[in-house]
Amino acid sequence: MGFNLTQKIIKAHIVEGNLIPGSDIFLKIDQTLTQDATGTMVYLELEALGIHKVKTEISVSYVDHNMIQGDFKNPDDHVFLQSAAERFGLYFSRPGNGICHQVHLERFAIPGKTLIGSDSHTPTAGGMGALAMGAGGLDVALAMCGIPFRLKMPKVINIKLHGKLQPFVSAKDIILEVLRILSVKGGVGKVMEYTGEGVSTLTVPQRATITNMGAELGATTSVFPSDDMTYKFLKAQHRERDFYPLSPDSNASYDEEITIDLNTLEPLIAKPHMPDNVVKVKELAGLKLDQIAVGSCTNSSFEDLYRFASILKGHRVHKNVSVALNPGSRQALKALSYTGLFDELILSGVRILEFGCGPCIGMGFAPPSGSVSLRTYNRNFKGRSGTPDAGLYLVSPEVAAASAIYGKLTDPRELDIFPVRVPDMEEFPVNDAMIIPPSPIPSDVKLIKGPNISYIPTPKPLEEQMEGEVLLKVGDNITTDHIMPAGAEVLPYRSNIPKISEYVFTRIDPLFPQRAKEKGGGFVIGGENYGQGSSREHAAIAPMYLGIRAVIVKSFSRIHKANLINFGILPLEFRDSEFYDKLEQGDKILIELNNLKDDIILKNETKNI
Repeated sequence: MGFNLTQKIIKAHIVEGNLIPGSDIFLKIDQTLTQDATGTMVYLELEALGIHKVKTEISVSYVDHNMIQGDFKNPDDHVFLQSAAERFGLYFSRPGNGICHQVHLERFAIPGKTLIGSDSHTPTAGGMGALAMGAGGLDVALAMCGIPFRLKMPKVINIKLHGKLQPFVSAKDIILEVLRILSVKGGVGKVMEYTGEGVSTLTVPQRATITNMGAELGATTSVFPSDDMTYKFLKAQHRERDFYPLSPDSNASYDEEITIDLNTLEPLIAKPHMPDNVVKVKELAGLKLDQIAVGSCTNSSFEDLYRFASILKGHRVHKNVSVALNPGSRQALKALSYTGLFDELILSGVRILEFGCGPCIGMGFAPPSGSVSLRTYNRNFKGRSGTPDAGLYLVSPEVAAASAIYGKLTDPRELDIFPVRVPDMEEFPVNDAMIIPPSPIPSDVKLIKGPNISYIPTPKPLEEQMEGEVLLKVGDNITTDHIMPAGAEVLPYRSNIPKISEYVFTRIDPLFPQRAKEKGGGFVIGGENYGQGSSREHAAIAPMYLGIRAVIVKSFSRIHKANLINFGILPLEFRDSEFYDKLEQGDKILIELNNLKDDIILKNETKNI
């Protein structure tokens, strides 16, 4: 049998291991990216590792998450990140240049290259034919040191796309359909590889929307072939030299196969509070809305902005709805201005936010209490918007635009307008003035650290016996937002572990940090798919700082499990999931580690089992 596309890229980069699913492999990494919410820790780790200059082909530090400069903390970190990029030999994308995944797709992603980033939506570059994966910050730092990236060889799922999207049906609807079929844990240990004649009808930005939100499946990554569409996009970016054709062999084999008929796909919507809670838009049509947010790394390309603005053209935002746009890049908004549609957005009453992640991570534009917020984003976790009791719904830009006009959820196919045709962009308005290249003499650069930048705490060595209390028991699909919240209140402390640890699990139990300190640490019990969502390693570092010594669950997400290992928290999975039911918060347990290669013995001393 021939090789699929995933196997081809892995085969070209494998340093150690083989292509057997589930076995350990070690990959050479060509590119890395960081963003400011995770990047400060990465560069503190690089400093601790004593590296003088990164050894990757390209590494980029982006500032796109913590843009609000309410006091010194965020701007101090921005200065530190710029000095770290100069010191270690990275490109630096300045605040206001754009969202890391959109800018990386435009300016740096290359077909067939490996990329890891300290952000779970790094797979966006899979729309370009790259093998792009989210990872914890320490793994990214090690990759910049030239150390191969370790992961389990994934299974490869063939998602065959047939036909063509019908008017007002979007690439967002494709990935929502995949989520409906597979669920938020259906991609764990797998790569989603897209094939079929329907692929050739999708542009690179459309493909990037799909690979971006593939992170919500728990997938290792998602990938499209590199073909004529890829060349067309790269040529418009003045990067045709980076084009390299890539496709699976005609007789390639896959571990599973899913078929989606694009001809029959309809506009879809994800209901609160999980991205896989998907139904057809027409089933909820008429739902009263309070807020609409358009953009994020999922739907903020020029094409997305064009579709949104085209539908709104000549209309005004409904008086009962507040609508805001956070564009993905300066390039995307500049391209829209050439079409004249930017003026239409202004006239319609849409608020234009900064080029950054913004409302997606609770950084501004929080919805009112008890409201309904329609978003073109990738996550709708409870409280992620900054408003705990808001209902977040995920849709395409087309649905968002139609709904903005009427103030209620509206299927865009019901509008009396012609289908939107996005013009071909033979040349994008490329301007890299806000990307600072690596310093020619990095060793002469000094790191600039503000008072909010603390130190990296180190874990205690594992003991042969660990005894303590179950500090918290949680259920399935616990996200890193549950463990370590984002938002405007918390994220400015990302460089200060003692301070940010005060927020661990507070969305579930506000007293958790206090209890962990009083008890001298302990254990956390969880269900399936524990740690899904963001790659933020703070969800491991801060619990470690509070004394959490082991997390015992039914199953882990890939990135979070790696982060726990990196920071000395023992990640354990129940061999018999029934034992989960026999543990309660407050139970005293004993863990015996006599031999880590064998089963680890856990005793519930409170219940004597």
